[in-house]
Amino acid sequence: MDPIGFEHHDHDSCIASGLAAAEDTCKDKGLQLTPVRRKALEILLSEHRAMGAYDVLARLREAGLGSQPPVAYRALDFLVSHGFAHRIELLNAYIACSHPGERHAPVFLICRGCDTVAEAPGKAATSALSAAVAETGFVPSRVLMEAEGQCPSCAAREDSA
Repeated sequence: MDPIGFEHHDHDSCIASGLAAAEDTCKDKGLQLTPVRRKALEILLSEHRAMGAYDVLARLREAGLGSQPPVAYRALDFLVSHGFAHRIELLNAYIACSHPGERHAPVFLICRGCDTVAEAPGKAATSALSAAVAETGFVPSRVLMEAEGQCPSCAAREDSA
């Protein structure tokens, strides 16, 4: 799993493939990707930054798909529960999953300079956590892996300033 978020890529292709993956998964699992859910996912895919529920709601309102907070929260809950999006706890916000359909436990790298969020492989961090858990007998109920800092572009701008 390659990190997605800080590098330049074909963003239109990224959006199209994310929507296609969601549509395929919903069809295979008998889930309904309603117009509101689909638009909420499209909104998240259009950015590589976390968006708050009210940001998503404002964009849904512009598209004529609802104006009440429960509309956005229900759509976001659906997207998160089926692996199409992730909730970034540190920001109380949401981001589209960069690898839908893959079983993974990503690490989220949050740039405080430009608000970009990259979804990076968490295999090494998960292994280290599993070892610590095994040593102590602790039984985790939830694991969050989020780091704040600067993306390569923001760090380079600061270094050149």
